[in-house]
Amino acid sequence: MWQRVSILALVLGLAVPSGAMAAAKWNMKFGHDMPEDSAQHVAALKYADLVKERTKGEVEVKVFPAQQLGTDPEMVQQAQMGTLEIVLPPTAKIGGFAAQLQLADLPFLFPSKEICYQVLDGPVGDKILALLDAKGLRGVSFWESGFKQVTANKAIRKPEDFAGMKVRVMESPLLIAQYKQVKANPVPIDFAETYNALQQGVVDAQENPLVSIVNMKFYEVQKYTMLSNHGFLGYAFLFSKKVYDGLPADIQKVMRDTARELASFERQDTARREAGYIERIRKGGSQVVTLSPQELQAFATALRPVHQQFAKTIGEELLKETYAHIEKLRK
Repeated sequence: MWQRVSILALVLGLAVPSGAMAAAKWNMKFGHDMPEDSAQHVAALKYADLVKERTKGEVEVKVFPAQQLGTDPEMVQQAQMGTLEIVLPPTAKIGGFAAQLQLADLPFLFPSKEICYQVLDGPVGDKILALLDAKGLRGVSFWESGFKQVTANKAIRKPEDFAGMKVRVMESPLLIAQYKQVKANPVPIDFAETYNALQQGVVDAQENPLVSIVNMKFYEVQKYTMLSNHGFLGYAFLFSKKVYDGLPADIQKVMRDTARELASFERQDTARREAGYIERIRKGGSQVVTLSPQELQAFATALRPVHQQFAKTIGEELLKETYAHIEKLRK
């Protein structure tokens, strides 16, 4: 392509800029649900820049944040059809495409971020992502929003405090079961509608990482924020398999490897941002509640039956492998 452009420029007597890139052969859209002021969006923009640079301009990626291209399920369906090239949905929202992805959503599964990353970046994570091939998606990496916290209109310090509360959740069978386990009433509501639902009293509480609590200003309409770290909110970096399979092997490698490489950057940016979020929540009027180790253990024990409930759905062998890997990493 560049050679043809150079020859044409010479024939027309035009100057050819030194180091100029070829015109893009592939123009791709990258959709996600987070606002522009988020680690996901910053990393997505960096991904677009690196891919353009590493393919010498042959691939041009345009990023669409904040559900501009549709809800997460809608964007995933677009990717399956090949009309959206890259999508970054929360794992909880795509359990219907590959039930094993719900592994990452199990409450109190990962004892630390470091162990979580090692599990998802290793053989367990690769096995889960590979299952998406049959659904028209090519999964290559896990990004994140971080560990989830709970906001509510009353302080929640023990499992019994959830009884009778209406809790906003994602459209996820596992998350619905999680809150039913503590006798709450889970209500699936789209992410973009959650603020209004909290403000209007449609629901009493919700769970999300600090980045979402701050960026979506949930703390403005919730009296308490409980630091529970009870579940991981992972994001799956997915290509449309239809599009991906049609790319040359060298282009596939650049796009795949860059997504994997930037997982670390995106996670570090999430952690950097979290450092200032708690103070912003306090200043916004929501009282921050830090749960003690004993209180956290009471929640972990109360929610453990959810693991057993979804063992067959996720895969008993996969779950055993994950437990074993976690125990090995603890030592």
